[in-house]
Amino acid sequence: MTEILSDEAVAFVADLNRRFRPRRNELLEARQQRRFGFLPETADIRAAEWSAPPAPADLRDRRVEITGPTERKMTINALNSGAKVWLADLEDANTPHWQNVVDGQQNLHDAIRRTISLKTEAKTYELAGGPYPTIVMRPRGWHLDERHLPVDGEPAVGALVDFGLYFFHNAKELVERGSGPYFYLPKMESHKEAALWNDVFTYAQETLGIPVGTIRATVLIETIPAAFEMEEILYALRPHISGLNAGRWDYLFSIIKYFRDDPSMILPDRASVTMTAPFMRAYTELLVSTCHRRGAFAMGGMAAFIPSRRDPQVNEVALAKVREDKEREAGDGFDGSWVAHPDLVPVCQEIFDRVLGDGPNQLAKQRPDVQVTAEQLLDVASTPGEVTEKGLRSNVSVALQYLEAWLRGNGAVAINNLMEDAATAEISRSQVWQWIHNGVRLPDGTEITADLVGRIEDEELAAIREKIGDEAWTASRFDDARKLFERVALADDFADFLTTAAYDSID
Repeated sequence: MTEILSDEAVAFVADLNRRFRPRRNELLEARQQRRFGFLPETADIRAAEWSAPPAPADLRDRRVEITGPTERKMTINALNSGAKVWLADLEDANTPHWQNVVDGQQNLHDAIRRTISLKTEAKTYELAGGPYPTIVMRPRGWHLDERHLPVDGEPAVGALVDFGLYFFHNAKELVERGSGPYFYLPKMESHKEAALWNDVFTYAQETLGIPVGTIRATVLIETIPAAFEMEEILYALRPHISGLNAGRWDYLFSIIKYFRDDPSMILPDRASVTMTAPFMRAYTELLVSTCHRRGAFAMGGMAAFIPSRRDPQVNEVALAKVREDKEREAGDGFDGSWVAHPDLVPVCQEIFDRVLGDGPNQLAKQRPDVQVTAEQLLDVASTPGEVTEKGLRSNVSVALQYLEAWLRGNGAVAINNLMEDAATAEISRSQVWQWIHNGVRLPDGTEITADLVGRIEDEELAAIREKIGDEAWTASRFDDARKLFERVALADDFADFLTTAAYDSID
């Protein structure tokens, strides 16, 4: 910890906060005046001819990206996975327990220098000899604070802590090794928030003597306001942009959050909302066409399936869905896609190999056929499916199990053979809130109410207790998880982010 939190590193983070925190605060306030449509005032940017800078050598081929937290064992497994890129996640797959924040930075430090290993009672984890994935680090979103590194008596900006410590310790080392400081940028809602990141990047590079443009950023389009500003976001980050990613789970959460009081915008069970839903097709088609028009990469969404070691039938059904999803993405022109488990790397790679052939990407695949309107992006009503008791029960169970693990410091949790993270937990709790507040009824006519959800909580928690046993139950945080779930799913007011609501409950 002493190395990561050296006086020089902390001073760099403090400097970033003094310079950029006030603007961050203003931009968060500006989110209250959000609009849902293409911006008339930036039409000239959309009409002009401009392009993203060419990608550095180790970011030209991104056909398979593995995601995961920066926990030490998972870091080693990700580096040994055979993927082209590792998204080293300090955001949704990580909990902001201070120990996790600092340990994650240490693990990244060691991974970049190829000195990382881990010895447990059962096994020794070591690097296998490469080739290793290119590391792309994801810091926290603009909305999260970090109270453990206060600056002038106020919490630091979590994003600037994550970025600042990583950049300070590793930028020069990465460049010397033929790579660079690369980032995934989450949760943005406007091109002005992207412009803030661009200014942070420029200042950080100038301050540490790194050539401006060395940083490369891929932006997750995972909020509905950002979907209307894809071109402007690319333009705002122009010296540093690498591409956009279709962050599907947070995108669904964003739709639910921003239209939670509109009965015409109610989504069916989460399991029913696939990427073939009309509004999701519009979103991904627009992303590919926008990126390739500007010479930027279009990255596909997460395959969250976790293969079962015991049930081949579960694997067969799930892998068929994964293949179908990746084949659709590759066929649409995406340059690569995400997986959550090393066993899915060869599945995804095979599909993209078939489409890419000898090429590293599909930048040349323009999509002049794509013409997406604002109405298509907002056409939630055409989504097939219904709200069922099974879907409601699943939302309650997944949210409770995830929040319990999150409170104990685990931000990526395998539940029912799916890798759940903060984004999927947000969908679960926000759907429950939306269904209650809009008087949604189940197919048998039963209205979804807080009382019904409370009874389901009782039943699901009893089932969990029976499954794990009394000893594990006593050591768990399910009581705290239930209180937190009810605060973000059953309260009259809607909490913008459950992670913000939960932050006070952790060390």
